[in-house]
Order: sequence, then structure tokens, then C-alpha cells
Amino acid sequence: MTLPVLETQIENTGATGPSTTSDARYRVLVSDPISETGLAPLRADPHIAVDLRTDLTPATLLEVIGGYDALLVRSGTQVTGDVLRAGKSLRVVARAGVGVDNIDVPAATAAGVIVVNAPTGNVVAAAEHTLALLMSLARLVPQADAHIRAGKWKRGQFMGVEVRNKVLGTVGLGKVAQEVVRRAQAMGMRVVAYDPYVTADYAAQRDVQLATLDELYAAADFITVHVPMTESTRNLISTEAFAKMKTGVRILNVARGGVINELALVEAIEAGQVAGAAIDVFEIEPLPADSPLRRTDRIILTPHLGGSTVEAQEQVAEDVAVQVVDVLNDRPARYAVNAPIIPPKDLEMLIPFIELAERMGRFIKQMDAAGVSDVEIGAHGSLADFDLTYIRAAFIKGLLAGITDERVNLVNATLMAERRGMRLIERRTREHDAPYDNVLTLSATLGRQRWTVNGAVIQGQPYIVSINDLWVDFPAEGNILLTSHQDRPGIVGRVGTLLGINDVNISFMHVGRRGPRTEAIMALGTDELVTGEILAQIAAWDDINWLRAIAL
Repeated sequence: MTLPVLETQIENTGATGPSTTSDARYRVLVSDPISETGLAPLRADPHIAVDLRTDLTPATLLEVIGGYDALLVRSGTQVTGDVLRAGKSLRVVARAGVGVDNIDVPAATAAGVIVVNAPTGNVVAAAEHTLALLMSLARLVPQADAHIRAGKWKRGQFMGVEVRNKVLGTVGLGKVAQEVVRRAQAMGMRVVAYDPYVTADYAAQRDVQLATLDELYAAADFITVHVPMTESTRNLISTEAFAKMKTGVRILNVARGGVINELALVEAIEAGQVAGAAIDVFEIEPLPADSPLRRTDRIILTPHLGGSTVEAQEQVAEDVAVQVVDVLNDRPARYAVNAPIIPPKDLEMLIPFIELAERMGRFIKQMDAAGVSDVEIGAHGSLADFDLTYIRAAFIKGLLAGITDERVNLVNATLMAERRGMRLIERRTREHDAPYDNVLTLSATLGRQRWTVNGAVIQGQPYIVSINDLWVDFPAEGNILLTSHQDRPGIVGRVGTLLGINDVNISFMHVGRRGPRTEAIMALGTDELVTGEILAQIAAWDDINWLRAIAL
């Protein structure tokens, strides 16, 4: 049966708090205009209430953000450290687009807030806009349009150039650049690229010649920029770079403002070194009225339109909405900016082990009330070949459950562990003796006692399979009564009888032992958590080494 979609939407009402929806567990604030089609994954979840409020001032955002679990923005909302600290319930901030310049990512990481974006949703749109600007630049289309609208007809002022047989130089060879390259090659252009993070073979497979920056400057007739804005790329193309380029080169930037020094670009055009430029992104947006870029009509200016297509806006909104749903439901986000990106095919393998790891952390923490130190994490089998970052974070989250009121998740788990003096060791072994394909091991010192727990995924479900090297497999869920005892006749029956007398129902029972009449462990699943009074009665029996009531 399909559950009804329950939602509450406030649009530009000026209300000061989140809406109320009886069945909603999570509240999402959308503070910038977002495609309604893209928001469908959020609205389809009956446990998520969506508030669309695109009129919030920075002060009002600070007032209301504490009532929300997720914040969805484009480029308008500034998600500052103050906003993140005020968002006591925030678990995820989602940027419907590629850049996260308007989000204080370090502050989000420190607060345990996951930042996600949509790095692929507007790739084609950005590439197509780059090509649109390239052709406009080659044929002076905007200038000719303005000329004829002014009632003039001096065609000779607008002699263009063909792009066929010209060299396109791309600074960066990422997803957008590759889409640009494919289209440029279809128009007969030859491509050279600078990207220190790709190999010559990788470039050659795309019929691209890899070059140094200086080689690219010397060869290219058109140069397009496709790199992120970082300290290392700020003013990457400036006066010195322009001097190394071909006279008459044409420049494009549909990536990030600040990568090209704007004043140096204008001066290079006015000096005749550069024939023209087409710029979609700027160091300061909106572009100031006194920007030097406005001084010459040899520069085509567009107001950050790279991803502005109906299709792209729907796709980026949907991409981040799906990730918000995933994070709120304790699943990994596909494109977390402040967490490692793991290929989807790997996540399919890892997701059940991530859940297992958190349960193992919660399990071992309940074995002793003392503080946790000297934590060793192990992966055995083919699992050892995967990135274990998510699994390590899940272990830590489970270990710290109930210890701290601070949010613990993938982005800050290691930091939280370090703050509490946990020493983490990670071990991987391809070969192992356990009767399972893949095994996780969590070993930790709690006070003076060392505890080791092994876990496995059996038919898609998380199982504990050994405690302190004594094999006993049982589901890692619900309420579990554990007894460590000497293997003697009658103990199992006595425990069952006592639980029956106290109206505690048993859902499963598993027993493991080292050998006849030696140490044994019994795991009983119970519908209710066994009370301290019952535990005290069992603890008083002979042959009981220890017992625990665990809630998972």
C-alpha cells in the first residue's frame, strides 16, 4: 500500500518557525528557489516535511534554522558558521549545484553536518553554454546583435573566425571539460589539455594531447577554464600567463570566478594580446557596476548561466534531494563534499557492513560502562580491498552512542574519537579462517577489560558471530541477553524458566562453546529488555562468569 504524502509548505509567509506535520520526523528548509520536480523525492517521503521559504533574511535564517534537520540551498543563501552552529538539529546541508562557495564547509565538518552537492546534474548544461559562448566569441554574435538593434548595418566590423582546425586548450579535464571536448572535436577542433590529475593515457583515450600550462598557452587559439576555485587556482591566469599566449587568443570561463584575473584580462584585450573573452562567472557576483570587465565590448558577459537550463535545474535538485533523504535515513550520501566519495558499485557492497559496524560499536560499548580506548578495527576477506572510511565512522558512531550529546557521523567521527583520546588502529587481511566470506572485527579496551567482537552479514542481515574469540552467531538487533558460563547441564533451562516466570518472551537462542564442560556463551533474543532484578538473580548462580543485557 502506498502511504499518502504528508507535507507542509510555507512560501514567503514570514513565519518564524518550522511547520507542523503530525507524521513528519524530519524537517527540511528550502531557502532558495528550487525546481519543484526536483523536490519530488523529499515530498514522496511521508516522514519529511518541506518548508519552502525563499524570503529569509540572514537574521531570520539564524532564528529558524534550529528547527530543521536539513537545509537545501542554491547560491543565494549564505550558510555561515553561525548558521551551522545555530542549526542544532541540522544533519545535512545540500547545494543544488556544483560549487559550495556559499557554505562554510570546515564549520560544517566540525559541527558534524554533512554537505552534499550535485556535481553531475548540470554538466551537459555547463558544457553547452561553454560552446554557445565559444561560437558567440568566434562570430561576435552579441556585438552584431546590439549593432543591428541600434539601426546600423556595418557588417565589416564583425568579421569572425572559424573554429574548424583551431586548437582548443582546456585548463582542467574533468566532467564538464570532457563534454566540451567532445563537442569541440565534432566541430573540427584539436584539443590540448592541462590537468595534473590525469595521465597521458587517459587524455589520449579521449583524443586529447596532455600539455603543461606553458605548452597550452603557446598552442591554443581558444582557452577554456574548467577548474574549481581554490587557493592554488586563484588568479591562475593573470598578466604573466597572458604574455605567454598566442596573440589573438580567445578566453572562456564558465567554471569559477577568480581563476582568471579580471583586470589583467581587460588589459590584455586592450593591449591587443587577447582578441576577446566570454565570461559567465565572476570574482564578485552580481558583477559590480564599476567592474573593469564592463569597459570593453570585446568581452561577452552572461550572469552565471552555465547550469541554467530547465533540465539541469530539475536534475541538480533531484540529485541533492535524494541525498538529503539518504542522510536523514542514515544512508551514505553519494556526493558528500566533506566526506570521501565512494563509487556506487562499492557502496552496494559496503552499505550492509556500515549498518553492521554501527551495531557492533553499540554492542561492544554496552559490555562495560568504562571509557573506550585503544580501538582496533579489522576487515577480513574481499571487504579488505574497499575504502573503510564509512565503516570506521560507523564503528565510532556506535561506540560513542549515549556518551556524547554531540552529533557523530561520517564527517566528524574520527575527530570526535581523537577528542576523547581513542587510539584507532585499522587492519586488513584478505585471508582468514572464519566460516564467512567477509568479517568485521571490533576490539576495544573499556576500562581495564579488552573486548573483541566479530560481525558478518548473513543473507543481507547484520549478525554478531563471535565474542572474545568464542564463536556464537545471532542477529545484531533488538534486545539480547548474554550469559558467559561454564558449560553445565541445566543452565540454559534455568535461564529460560526464570524469564518465563517473569513474562519475558524469548525470540531466539544461540549457544557457542569452546568445548564440552568449558566456557560457553548463550545469546537470547527477548521481546523486552531484561531487568536489573532478573540479571541479579542469574548473576548469583554458580558457573556464571558474566552476563549483559544489550539493546540494539
